[in-house]
Amino acid sequence: MISFILAAIFIIYLIFTGTLVFGFDKVEDFKLKDLKPKTKFSIIIPFRNEANNLPQILNSITNLNYPKDLFEVIFVDDDSKDNSVEIIKSKLDFDKLSRTKKIQFQILKNNRVSNSPKKDAISTAIKIAKHEWIVTTDADCVLPKYWLDSFDEHIQTTDTNCVAAPVTYNGRNSFLNRFQTLDILSLQGATIGGFGLKLPFLCNGANFAYNKSAFIEINGFEGNTNIASGDDIFLLEKFKKLDHKKVSYLKSNKAILSTKPVSSFSELIQQRLRWASKTSHNPNWFSKALGLIIFLGNLVCIAILPLLLFEFIKPKIVIALLVIKFSIDFLLLFKTSRFFKQESLLFSYLGSCLMYPFFCVYIVILSLFKSYQWKGRTFKK
Repeated sequence: MISFILAAIFIIYLIFTGTLVFGFDKVEDFKLKDLKPKTKFSIIIPFRNEANNLPQILNSITNLNYPKDLFEVIFVDDDSKDNSVEIIKSKLDFDKLSRTKKIQFQILKNNRVSNSPKKDAISTAIKIAKHEWIVTTDADCVLPKYWLDSFDEHIQTTDTNCVAAPVTYNGRNSFLNRFQTLDILSLQGATIGGFGLKLPFLCNGANFAYNKSAFIEINGFEGNTNIASGDDIFLLEKFKKLDHKKVSYLKSNKAILSTKPVSSFSELIQQRLRWASKTSHNPNWFSKALGLIIFLGNLVCIAILPLLLFEFIKPKIVIALLVIKFSIDFLLLFKTSRFFKQESLLFSYLGSCLMYPFFCVYIVILSLFKSYQWKGRTFKK
């Protein structure tokens, strides 16, 4: 009976993950055709105490290939205590009276009206954004040279009002870094797979674009401002309700944005608790079903050890079940890492996949009753 239950969970796990692999291949790689740039963008970057990270993103902004008269950058200061504002002004030669600066940008103070500082920051910026297309990113990111070109051509060639795009990690070559990068690659694989199945349920606010008029039509973040995170997936659900045919994924290696992994295990715990807080409130049925089966699959991986030790299950069955799970996981990771050109990380797959079940179950259980910290603030679940 125990063997039957475990086998049933793994078969369902295999089906769900297998469909994501199928969906991943259904999303075609988007190739730039060198079209004349047309789309005007308002880039929104909320920040709080990002003095160490701002130089990188500021350099990448100045190195963007896109015509500078077709985009503006709106920085939103969320009560920074360091010299973040001064760094931005110094790098971009800020002058309130100047109209000849190469990059159009401004720095706003965040207008806090809810429990979600980041949603408030984005809403604050959108109110004064000059352009119809909004692109959100984070202050610890590095923007690729043809980032806006990719969004522009995608918008020109598809009928869309909401575009999710790829995100990965850069950073030190430590085990913690490789573990996080493999984890985010698996999430990106699931994200792309969901779009391929026409059941999108994930996106990343660090690389997300949408039409301002559509944002206003769906009343922005109204209805979920009590949740601190989720400036991405809740908007995605709203855009789907508005017109699911106009929600798309930009699967282009020219649009891949990189960000920093956290530097310690304790920070990783806080980050995953924050992610879990928004995932648990996601109304998407596919997301909930997938989250449940992933949790059960990893829980079974842990439970198999004592069951094997006390001879409740035969070794051959254990080997067969684990081979099924780790093989389908590897297939999705292989496809995703190949798209992101990070195949070398697969050498760390064995160590990561042995650690991940314990990490996953720990985070799920901890998220049921523990608050989390974000940008120096504490938030309840």
